[in-house]
Formats: sequence, structure tokens, C-alpha cells
Amino acid sequence: MTHAAHSHDTLDLAAIRARHTVLLLGLLWEGDRARVDIARDLGLSRSAISNIVAELMDVGLVQEAGARSGAQVGRRATLLHLNARAAMLLAIDLGASHARVDVLDLRCRSLASRSVPHDIQRGPQATYALLGELAAQVMREAGVVTAQVAVAGVGVPGPVDHESGGVVLPPNMPGWDGENVGEGLRRVLGVPVLVDNDANLGALAETRFGAHRGVADLIYVKLATGIGAGVLLGGRLHRGARGGAGEIGHISINEQGPVGRSGNPGSLESYAAAQVLAPLAAQLRASGTPSTLGDAPTLADLLRHANSDPLARAVWQTTGHHLGVAISTMLNLFNPQAVVIGGRLAQAGEVLIGAVRTSAQQRTMRINAERARLDLSTLGGDAGVLGAGAMMLGALFTPRGLPHLYAISHPLSAAGAGSRAPPRAGLSSMTPDNPNARSISVQPFPFLNGGVP
Repeated sequence: MTHAAHSHDTLDLAAIRARHTVLLLGLLWEGDRARVDIARDLGLSRSAISNIVAELMDVGLVQEAGARSGAQVGRRATLLHLNARAAMLLAIDLGASHARVDVLDLRCRSLASRSVPHDIQRGPQATYALLGELAAQVMREAGVVTAQVAVAGVGVPGPVDHESGGVVLPPNMPGWDGENVGEGLRRVLGVPVLVDNDANLGALAETRFGAHRGVADLIYVKLATGIGAGVLLGGRLHRGARGGAGEIGHISINEQGPVGRSGNPGSLESYAAAQVLAPLAAQLRASGTPSTLGDAPTLADLLRHANSDPLARAVWQTTGHHLGVAISTMLNLFNPQAVVIGGRLAQAGEVLIGAVRTSAQQRTMRINAERARLDLSTLGGDAGVLGAGAMMLGALFTPRGLPHLYAISHPLSAAGAGSRAPPRAGLSSMTPDNPNARSISVQPFPFLNGGVP
């Protein structure tokens, strides 16, 4: 056997072992398991599983959790437990009018959180400074230092080029065009940063943590200052050629309609985004719709009285009708199992989703409508940080992410002689959600610097 052939076989074996390690971590993320159960689930020998488990215990990612309870005869199997505090995550939810930062453990449980009003039109530098302050506050509260943070993940309310990581002409983020959010935040936070559109992260949150957990074909619609959609097809985010897929807010539902901020006549955002609701309420009142609200109800008033005041109810029924027209297009194009509506405007509740269902079902082919669920998100204001957490786990729990995760969970293992940790490799944009994207250069951490997973 030649040296080249031997090296190739060694790399293949290392790659297979890394893949098995990732699968094992995924099982333990779901819950505690015994070695014998893992061997059965993965189709591997108990000795192979024991070897991988020993490696994971060496780096602090897995712990023994005691004997399994039950009435079985003989020695009870020892359960294995994912050490969720072996590494920490910084989850950042950046909206048009707010900023939130959480410290999460590896199960995406929040250990500390800060959320403040913030106008994203203040620009990148002011926003980065604020996020740096919030990150310092939550890390201090959680008792976490930078060396324990594996990665930060951020959702932004605009399209993100998934190769460069740059924001591209975001209608709700003037002054941000071309800005590499990941690179800007990396300089402030001192950790690798992953970035994606907020609606994409909402879709990841729903399929991992929401009422439709595990659904492979799902569309998440974020309804707020802007309107966007995250599209999951076959369990993977569909981003399109550059990252602009899912911009449902810029679909024209009336080609003769008003021009929205994107410049498209009759776009969905012209009829259903947050900033058009107060004018809609004034129009409905002028046409004779009664109300117990004041002369100029705010968005908060309309949400609070969505199911009790006739004017507020009419606003949400109208909004839901327009939203349903656009969603019917998504249903007919993608035939998803579920469409989930989140974002601040989803707080309108049943009156909104009822109007969406009626409007969408009238316009959707039977084959695409019969088994599709149209529901409100159950994640509320946590969807953004949970989606960021799901994105970060999706990058760490991969063969490319393992070396970095090992280094964070047990820094000495990465440099120590004889370490069983997998060989260090750079994490590019070539991950399960984006297998065909070209690789780009990275900084010392094995994460795409400023891009999306």
C-alpha cells in the first residue's frame, strides 16, 4: 500500500468516526441514553461506542448520569448525559426596533437575557457597541467568560448573502447595505459569529423547539415591521442562489396597489406590515367601523384589543386576509406540512390566524391545502434566540465543528499529546444546510467568519 493510499484510508476512518460522534451527540441532546441503546440506535458495536464515549468524556462533553431506573434483572446500565455547560453560546436577536442577547447552554436554555429597544437605523457601529454591552452584561450575570463561549449567532431583519455574510439592500435597515455583520460583531465580541436572516432562524426554531418539532417541510412567516419567511424543505433551509429566498413581504398581491418600501407596487408589506396598521385603522373608522378605542389607536392598542374591539378586530381580519393571499402562493409553490406565523403581530391571536386560514385555503389547490397546518407560533418572543441557538448547534454538531467544540469544552485536549480529538479543520459555508456552497477563507476559529451556516 502506498503512503498516499494509507493517508486516504486514515482520513476516511477519521471522517467516519467524526460522523458517528456527531450522531451520538445528537442522540444525547435528545435525552440520556445508555451505551447499549446508543450502539443499537447507531448500528455500531459496543466497543466502538465506548471508545467514542471515552473521547467525549475526556473533553467534558459527556458525563455519566447514574444507573437507569427500572425493574430489569441484573446489572443496570449506566446512563450517559450531555454536559450542556461544557460550552456556551451567545444568541442575538436583532430586530428593526429591538436588540436582545442571551447566554445559552448547549441545550439552548437561557442562562441570562437582556432585551432593550433599539432603532436599527442608528447604523452598524452603534448597534455593535450596544450588543457588546448587552453581551458583557449577560455573561457577567451567567458567570461566563469569553473563553467558554464557542460561538455567537445573530439574526438580522434583512437578506444575508450566504457566501460573503454581507447584508444586501435591506429595506428595513438603511445604512447597512454590504455590511458584514459577522465580522463587525467578531471584533466586538471576540468569538466566531454566524449570521442569518431572522425569518430563517424562526424556521429553525420551530422545527427544533416548536409545536411542529421535527417537521421537514415547514415555512415560518415573521410578521413585524417587515415580513419575511424562512423555508425548510426536506429538513434543510432553502436559501436560494445567494440567500434571498423567502422574501414573502415583497410578493405583489395587487399589481395596482400602493408602492411599499421595497419599491414593488402592491407588495404584501404595503398591506400587512406593522407600519400600515394605524393608517388602516383610521381608514376603517372613517368608513363607519365602530370602536371603543381612542381617535388614534396605537399598534399596542390594536394588539391588546384584537378580539374585543370591533375596529381592532376588523384591522386584523383585513391583515389576515392579505397575508393569506401571499401564503397561498407559498403553499402552492412548496406544499409544506406547516406554515407557522410568528413575530410581534402574531400576538393578535385567533382573529388573525382565522382570517389567514380562510383566505389561504380559498386560493390553494386541494393537494397542497388538505394536509397543511396554518398555525401561530408557540415560541413567542423567544423564537429569535432559539433560532440562533439552533443555527449554532447545527454548526458545532458537525465533523467540521467538533474540533472547535472540543477546544472550548476542554482546551487542553486540543493541544495535548495523544489527544483523541478529531483533526482540526476549517468550517466553511459547506454545512448540512448548505452543502453546495463554495468554501471561503476563515479566521483562526474553524467557523465561517461573518457568514451563515
